[in-house]
Amino acid sequence: MYQSIILPLAKQDIKEAARWYNERSQGLGKRFTHHVREKVKFICQNPTAVAIRYDDTRTAVMDVFPYMIHFTIDEENKKIIISAVLSTHRNPDLWKKR
Repeated sequence: MYQSIILPLAKQDIKEAARWYNERSQGLGKRFTHHVREKVKFICQNPTAVAIRYDDTRTAVMDVFPYMIHFTIDEENKKIIISAVLSTHRNPDLWKKR
């Protein structure tokens, strides 16, 4: 199994999305972060099950919320590097500026 590293901007993405969901309905942000953790766990167990979308960056679509987790695989160190957690409604090129 791989270890995950969530970069600071991706952590910020998660916090902002959770805050936004909590403003809509109390507890929804917690549910969002739970689903992020579950998807990250899946990625760490099955990193190549997710298709490459941009160069060497893979994007895993979350099951419940309209978000994609952008990550790369560091095979040598057995690490998953998560660079962004972005809404599918946002410009997909946004992550490239990171």
